[in-house]
Amino acid sequence: MADVTFTVDGKKLTAPAGTLLIDACRKAGIEIPAFCYYPGLSLQAACRMCVVRQEKVPKLQTACTTTVAEGQSFTTESPEIAQARKATIELLLGNHPLDCPVCDAGGECELQDMTFKYGAGESLYVEAKQHREEQKWSPAVYFDRPRCILCYRCVRMCGEGMDVWALGIQNRGASATIAPNGGDHLDCEQCGMCIDACPVGALTSDTYRYKTRPWEMNHVSTVCTHCGDGCKVTLGVRQANDGAEIVRADNRDKSGINGDFLCAKGRFGFDFVESKDRLTKPLVRNAKGALEPATWEHAIRVVAAKFKEIRDAKGGTAIGLIGSNATTNEENYLLQKFARTVLGTNNIDHVRSTDYAGFAKALAGTKGRTASQRDTSDAKAILLIGGNPTEEHPLLAWNLRTNFRLNQARLYVATDSPIKLERQALMSLPLPLEGYEAFADFLAGKATEIDNIAQAAAFRDAIHAEESLLVIFGEEYRGPAIETLVNWGLSNPAVKFAYLGDYTNSRGAADMGLLPDLLPGYVPIASAETFAAEYPNLPSQPGLDASGIFDTAGEGNLGALYVVGADPVSTYGVDPAALKNTFVVVQDIFLTPTAALADVVLPSASLYEKTGTVTNSFGDVQLAKKAADKAGVKPDFEIIVRLAGAMGADVKKLVPFGKTNGVSADMGQSRGAQSGEADRHAVWLRANGLEPRLSPFDPLAILDEIERLVPSYKLDRLNLFGGNDSATEPGFVPISNITSARDLILPAHDSLFTSGVLGAHTAALAELNQYQNSVIAETAAD
Repeated sequence: MADVTFTVDGKKLTAPAGTLLIDACRKAGIEIPAFCYYPGLSLQAACRMCVVRQEKVPKLQTACTTTVAEGQSFTTESPEIAQARKATIELLLGNHPLDCPVCDAGGECELQDMTFKYGAGESLYVEAKQHREEQKWSPAVYFDRPRCILCYRCVRMCGEGMDVWALGIQNRGASATIAPNGGDHLDCEQCGMCIDACPVGALTSDTYRYKTRPWEMNHVSTVCTHCGDGCKVTLGVRQANDGAEIVRADNRDKSGINGDFLCAKGRFGFDFVESKDRLTKPLVRNAKGALEPATWEHAIRVVAAKFKEIRDAKGGTAIGLIGSNATTNEENYLLQKFARTVLGTNNIDHVRSTDYAGFAKALAGTKGRTASQRDTSDAKAILLIGGNPTEEHPLLAWNLRTNFRLNQARLYVATDSPIKLERQALMSLPLPLEGYEAFADFLAGKATEIDNIAQAAAFRDAIHAEESLLVIFGEEYRGPAIETLVNWGLSNPAVKFAYLGDYTNSRGAADMGLLPDLLPGYVPIASAETFAAEYPNLPSQPGLDASGIFDTAGEGNLGALYVVGADPVSTYGVDPAALKNTFVVVQDIFLTPTAALADVVLPSASLYEKTGTVTNSFGDVQLAKKAADKAGVKPDFEIIVRLAGAMGADVKKLVPFGKTNGVSADMGQSRGAQSGEADRHAVWLRANGLEPRLSPFDPLAILDEIERLVPSYKLDRLNLFGGNDSATEPGFVPISNITSARDLILPAHDSLFTSGVLGAHTAALAELNQYQNSVIAETAAD
């Protein structure tokens, strides 16, 4: 809409016609208080805190429902308005418990802030306050009724935002209260969005309540370690006896790729960091065959000596490596570089949940055809093929719902099983079981079994009629099926693609070259010219994939196996006897079934305990920052560097540290006294490659190399180090052949409350999973 000019407190402002006054003022830096208003949700106008005076209008108006028009004039602060807001607060405090010293919202409470600002220090009400006991609605959500100010944010968030409608209003007038759909319990997705939306302390979480205060924590923004959506999460961290512990997770500042959204795993799934099952000491198998604690020096020495012995005696082809979907890009890149330049082998793979190599091959030579996570929020038309984003990709589901609700996006769903997002779909096409390859052929105009489905032709015609389209698909497509689907889309210049993976860095693991036949950026081993200077002694032949590695072990020809952050014995169903003649080293957070078979176990740090970048399913790169700390563990990056050093490798060639690009290093002397200024300077220095890399354990030194050598990783560093996401432009190099013809894709299909090994060791998620299963069973019985 056209811009209009209006006046607020004597200042001329400009905004599109029809913009809510409260939004226009906030964008201009004019704060108008409100309890019930929440961006993106329907208007309630229930609290009356946002009242303003509009010229030529007799009564005070609510800024959250007033739209701006040409020539209007408003006053947002005056004695009259202050008195009206003070009276509203007095009314709210009439039955509000004065328990700020113990309330979890203390220090972050909007009612508390407004009370301080408008000075409602006394009340005209003499009636006794009505006390109600705190209610436990689920293992994650508690409700303290007397604290509730009936703003209805939680009801709207649950209904409109999550499309769950688990909260409602019970009774009327002074007896009105928020009530759950289960009577005395919640039957929902347990996302906790209602907790973050609550402006007071009425809704609290089990993981945080009565544990600490906001000012006792450091707040660190990092990336969620669970699924492939790449949500930003702000961790509240405080000091503990053995390091620093995480006591809360949220994203209330609405920064990051996910805005204010977090699912149950992002909000409650962090207690694995303090699990009693964490590995905190290296373990070395003794002469009796038992794993026993050892020092880091001894464990590194044992591994390095054995790796060197096997490499020198049998060659690098006698060594295999399995990487991780949960380690950082820098660690994944370093692992494959260590394998190829120090161990002399291309026998490296990872548990592939999605065929990103096949996706790269299908898009070879194209640019601008992949979508970012942000594109799902404003795409005009989306084709979702297969999968269940509500369970497996909650942020994607949130974006699709929000896009439909706010922008009237047209969603087309093609799936072989019903999913919740069909409620928002303009058209939905039920496919035969495993009928996804046939659907790709059907879109391309070929005769398939899909032609026999009612409305199939209309569905295809509607998709072809869209001027622009975002195609989202997952592991249902792999190999040639991806090429069929992508080739159909490439015929239309306005089609973009998103290929969904399961874990926090599934995309990054493939991008960084944890593959036997492809280097970082999907560069074939045979076309490694750009890597020659950085990769001395690079093997010229493709290596063994994961299946080949374990087949070789079963034949007794694999001398050593190095597993980092994975459990291939469980994933691939490997017979433990196959590894009896192999020297096995496992680097992990927990003693997995694979680690239990190892000769040496090295305790590593989780994503919340290290710094580095990760790449979500959409190719968006984000910076993960170290938040927690655990005594006895080391980041995977440091462990790999120490192993290389102990083997006699030139660590400076492995990690290009000690370089300042010819610029004198600024160690902080000129950054000013204020920490905020120092932080801004640090971001700029890093973004421009001027921050010195003084340590071989600095993962950002490897990030510099990644940007030089990996075709798709030309990052917006200022954006990245400023805490935002940087989308990768694939620009994939042509791939003439993918040497492994075997289908090695093993999707996890995790639910809202499961997350592989991490989920199994996260008490909060295990409790929620058990609770939700009991609620479902109870509902089914009824």
